[in-house]
Amino acid sequence: LAGFFMSILITGFEAFAGETTNPSWQVAQLFHGKKYSGHTTHAQCLPTAFGESLRVLEELIELHKPNIVICIGQAGGRHAVSLERVAINIDDARIADNLGNNPIDVPVKLNGPNAYFSTLPIKSIVQNLQQSGIPAEVSNSAGTFVCNHVFYGVMHYVASYSNIKAGFIHIPYLPEQAVHHKNAPSMALAHLYQAIEIAIQTSLLNSHDLRISGGTIC
Repeated sequence: LAGFFMSILITGFEAFAGETTNPSWQVAQLFHGKKYSGHTTHAQCLPTAFGESLRVLEELIELHKPNIVICIGQAGGRHAVSLERVAINIDDARIADNLGNNPIDVPVKLNGPNAYFSTLPIKSIVQNLQQSGIPAEVSNSAGTFVCNHVFYGVMHYVASYSNIKAGFIHIPYLPEQAVHHKNAPSMALAHLYQAIEIAIQTSLLNSHDLRISGGTIC
């Protein structure tokens, strides 16, 4: 990836599993064309499909040569903005993707490492979100569906480029989705926009992450 530009790539996903919208794309598209510290932001909707999502994402990275890549996904049932810590090299689908693929125990990348860690300053982002009144957490599992597939794939793709920060953020349902899911938490689009903007700004300003606890007991 010679000739890096001062740019930011933000991705969301198309709706899946019977939903009519996906908050990840609803919020991601709001950033298209915005500038932060001289960086132009590009937003793109990824297909909710194994394989195809990574093909599109890799083309976008080649095209825009971003310094920061933030992939966003829907995590219905979560109550907070979740900064994902680790991507694992496995596709294990509980439901079919939007193209009907249903991989079980298949590696994302054959002979790839077992896992990658986010290179975003995830604990700094969580702290800044909480200080802004937005529920946020470090998540230690991105699941094994297309979100983890994309998270692992982007980290694998940029692993040899030390000047690219990349990672994945899961967000809750929008209120208009949550009304169809009993007792499901939600977050308004305005708060999701604020959360992603804080994530962008924190990623631009912090070359090192905070050393504070982000562990969980389970």
